[in-house]
Amino acid sequence: MTVYSVLHALSDPTRLTIVQTLRDNTEQACGTFPVTVAPSTLTHHFRVLREAGVIHQREEGNRRWTTLRYDDLETRFPGVVDAVLRAARP
Repeated sequence: MTVYSVLHALSDPTRLTIVQTLRDNTEQACGTFPVTVAPSTLTHHFRVLREAGVIHQREEGNRRWTTLRYDDLETRFPGVVDAVLRAARP
């Protein structure tokens, strides 16, 4: 997990929506995020977030559940996630 990969992952509006949704909710099923992108595009955004270390995903039955690795991010980069989310608000 590097600051560059985390900031890159947070640089897209769709990924910011995913992160904000997870910041407000502990865990969420992949198909339930309030985004308007194709499923294949959403899969790409999840991959970017996962590879940057921003989220964790687990499979349960036929669903994939996503959580924000907030504690890990706060330990490594204190305040960065909340600062980016605040700055991105309209």
